[in-house]
Amino acid sequence: MPPFRISPMLVNADFSRPATVMADDYHWVTSPQPGVERVMLDRVGGEKARATSIVRYAPRSDFPEHFHPGGEEVFVLSGVFSENDKHYPAGYYLRNPPGSSHQPSSLEGAVIFVKLWQMQPEERVATRIDTRDPAFWVRSAGRDICLLFASAHEHVSLQRLPPGELVFQGCSGGAELLVIEGQVEAQGQTLDQGSWMRLPPGFDPALVSGAEGATLFIKTGHLCIPIEQTS
Repeated sequence: MPPFRISPMLVNADFSRPATVMADDYHWVTSPQPGVERVMLDRVGGEKARATSIVRYAPRSDFPEHFHPGGEEVFVLSGVFSENDKHYPAGYYLRNPPGSSHQPSSLEGAVIFVKLWQMQPEERVATRIDTRDPAFWVRSAGRDICLLFASAHEHVSLQRLPPGELVFQGCSGGAELLVIEGQVEAQGQTLDQGSWMRLPPGFDPALVSGAEGATLFIKTGHLCIPIEQTS
């Protein structure tokens, strides 16, 4: 059988425009490894791409060990995601810097949110945060915030919002969010759990948490950095 290849691909690749993928509209695509599927949220490139995806590991599935020249960012949504002999249940945030390598797998199955090739080349420190630990959370401006990563180029956090709360008080540098729990109301649309939205710099719609509040993975600042296409 010939090797698995993905031709250069563009998915939500115009970063000057908003992009939304609703949880009900997930389109699962097979990967090079049996038992591993993904939903492509945005993508610029082929198999080695600047990409944002939801990835689903079937029980007892894995990838061979490989490098991430542009780094990898992971948030575990369900199940248990493993790297070599380390195991990360739902709620873990992992950040593997450029040049790092790992052998990912899942014994019981897992769903993860993944961002590839989106880190600054000088980043060197791996991050592991268990967001289930209350020690990582602080109360600020009426919401609970778990800081995951901060630099001059980006800010990443998990935020718990009460009902009817504005998600952003201005996001001039662009923003990206994934609904972890609850709902977000966005200009006549309801973003349910699992829905994803990317907002370009200068685009600042009124996003409001739903009637039960919302827990959101939020990333800001990174969209001001020029997008590089990989092969």
